[in-house]
Amino acid sequence: MKKLLPLLLVLAGCARYADFTLPTAGAPEEGAYTWEARPAPVIPNRGVDTLNPSVAEWQGALLNLYSVYDGKTWHTEAATSGDGFAWASGRRVLSPDSKTWEGGYIAANGATVVRNGELLHFYQGGDPPRIGLARSADGAGFHRLPEPVVGFGPRGSWDERGAADPYVLETGGKLYLYYLGQDRARRQRLGLAVSEDGTVWTKLRQNPILELGGPGAFDENGLGEPAVWQAHGWWWMLYTGRASNEVRRMGLARSQDGVRWQKLDLVISGTEAWNSKVVCDATVIPEAARVRVWFGGGDDAQPAENLHGQIGYGELIWRPSH
Repeated sequence: MKKLLPLLLVLAGCARYADFTLPTAGAPEEGAYTWEARPAPVIPNRGVDTLNPSVAEWQGALLNLYSVYDGKTWHTEAATSGDGFAWASGRRVLSPDSKTWEGGYIAANGATVVRNGELLHFYQGGDPPRIGLARSADGAGFHRLPEPVVGFGPRGSWDERGAADPYVLETGGKLYLYYLGQDRARRQRLGLAVSEDGTVWTKLRQNPILELGGPGAFDENGLGEPAVWQAHGWWWMLYTGRASNEVRRMGLARSQDGVRWQKLDLVISGTEAWNSKVVCDATVIPEAARVRVWFGGGDDAQPAENLHGQIGYGELIWRPSH
C-alpha cells in the first residue's frame, strides 16, 4: 500500500473535479478597507531575495515560514516573533531535493495552516511547479510527502503548465486551497481546490476564479499569491497583479461564496525605496477591525527573483459605512 501512495496522490491531484463553494460568509456589512504600512521592512534581506512570508499563530507566538533565494536556489526558513515586528534569526527548514520531483530550484513560496496541533505547510516545488506538503509537530522538523499533492491539470486546461503560489485556509471542517495556475499560453490566473485531509484535493470545475485585468491594468500580465480570509460578511482576497513591465502591486477582491469574486478599487503600491517596484506575497491574520498583513517588497521589477526582496508589514483597517 505504501508503494502505491505517491501514484495515488498524483492521480488524485490531477483528476478530481467538482462544483462547490465555501461556507457562507454571513450577513454582508457595508464598508471598505483602507491600507496603512510600516515604512521599513520587518525582515531585511537575508540572501539575494527574502520574500513569500507565511505567518501562523503557533505555540503562543507567531511563526513565519518565508522564502530565501541564495542566487541559485529558493529555500524555506522559519522565524518566530512575539509581536510580528521583531523576528528572530531564521533557520532553514526546507531545501529542494534534486533527486525528487522538486528538482534543484525551489522548495519555498508556501502557506501554513495549523490543524489538530500540527503544522501543514504547502509549498511550491519543481520546474514547472507543483504543490507539495510538509508536516511538522514542533515547527522545527518537517516531514515531506514523497509526491506533490496538487499537480498539473489535463491537456488544454487553465493549469496545464503549472500549479503554484498555494494559500490554504480551514473552514467548515475542510481545507480550501487558492493557487496560481498557468496554461500553455503562459497566462497565470487563480483557482480553487478543496480537501478533507490536505493530501487528496478536488479542484473546482469552474476554475479559474479570477481573470487577468484588461489592457493597461495593474494585473494585465498575471495574477498570483492569493491570501484569503473571512470578515464582515464577506470572503476577501489580497492577490498580486503583474503589469506588462513586471511592476507588481496587490489588489483586493471580495466574494460571498469564495468562488465568484468582485475586484475592488483598492490597489496597494510600494511607497518606499525598498518596495518601489514590487509589492506582493501577502499572508494575513484577520482581527475584528483590522487585518494584519505581512508582504514581500522589492526595488527591481524582475519576473521571478533578484528583486532585492524584503518582508514588510501593513494593515487593512475596516471603515464601516454609516
